[in-house]
Amino acid sequence: MRIMEAIPHRYPFLLIDRMVDITLGQSAVGIKNVTVNEPHFQGHFPARPVMPGVLIIEAMAQTAACLVVLTLGPAFEGKLVYFMTIDGAKFRRPVGPGDQLRIHVEKERSRANVWKFKGIARVDGVSVAEATFSAMIMG
Repeated sequence: MRIMEAIPHRYPFLLIDRMVDITLGQSAVGIKNVTVNEPHFQGHFPARPVMPGVLIIEAMAQTAACLVVLTLGPAFEGKLVYFMTIDGAKFRRPVGPGDQLRIHVEKERSRANVWKFKGIARVDGVSVAEATFSAMIMG
């Protein structure tokens, strides 16, 4: 899938590299290869670089937004998607350079232009972060 056609995010804020395991209207997995040259590592614990948890949540949202656009079709490509809620966020272990995040998102429900998702980010099959969130796609 062409992520940059689906969502308007660009470097340095585009936080997913690839989408896999897509089931339209239901679930998807976003892949983020975490590299040391990302700008947040310069100041976020330079001696022990850690990807900020809020960026992991943002990567979940970007994965979900791609799924929404794929589900709704080309008319929604590049539309803005705004967070409405973030609930139950948990961060289980630090994520750093060299890790590959596999960001699993699953739709819990949707009504009109509001979608609610459960997201779990994993590294090597181990959960590193999770949250439930809802977002509104602006048509």
